[in-house]
Amino acid sequence: MNRLDGKVAIVTGGAQGQGAAICRAFVAEGAKVVIADVADEPGELLAKELGDAAYFQHHDVGDEDSWTAVVDGVNERFGPVTVLVNNAGLLRFGEIVKMSLDDYDLLYRVNQRGVFLGMRAVVPTMKAAGGGSIVNTSSTEGLGGMATLTGYVGTKFAVRGMTKAAAMELGRRGIRVNSVHPGMIDTPMTQAHGGRELLDAVAVAKVPLRRTGEPSDVAPLYVYLASDESSYVTGAEIAIDGGVTATHAFGG
Repeated sequence: MNRLDGKVAIVTGGAQGQGAAICRAFVAEGAKVVIADVADEPGELLAKELGDAAYFQHHDVGDEDSWTAVVDGVNERFGPVTVLVNNAGLLRFGEIVKMSLDDYDLLYRVNQRGVFLGMRAVVPTMKAAGGGSIVNTSSTEGLGGMATLTGYVGTKFAVRGMTKAAAMELGRRGIRVNSVHPGMIDTPMTQAHGGRELLDAVAVAKVPLRRTGEPSDVAPLYVYLASDESSYVTGAEIAIDGGVTATHAFGG
């Protein structure tokens, strides 16, 4: 308890799934949290559940003005932002020759551009506060390729690389930047591509721990990276995937 006392966090994609688990864990550890998402109803319900330590703000991560509004709002309500979790993301399957440019551009807008805009938006505040922690959600597909996911994989490799470049640039300002690489986690995003039965079947065949991950499996890592316990950790890429990337990821 109280590992995040005094921290003020923005969690994008925070309304449900992995993002909601992160928000709950942050509040439980003493942080103030902005639940930033385009999913209004679940976002408002989560904010009500978490009480005065959190509020919901509608937020499009691909929109520059939306980032300005989120950062200005939290600075005014809770104080300077000291933690940013760039968790919002989209998953789209599609063979290279069949994926539309619109789908590809949407993946880029949310998964990659959103991360860049988020980092850029919070840096001035974090500098003024004397430092902070940025945690960017990549994927096991940011560590290895997978057929039919060229667009998604491209954005997640980009997040991995952007994280390392930002860590090099911002370290002297006391701002740490790390990437998390979840594997097969049961969230609304993954459920939309086959449901829990398919996830569990793949997990039994491919995952060394022989199970699908839960959002609650992932959230503690974000708490650690947001906390002062990880004060000497930056530029790192940390897989939390049941052991999948101990070998060759999910394969073809």
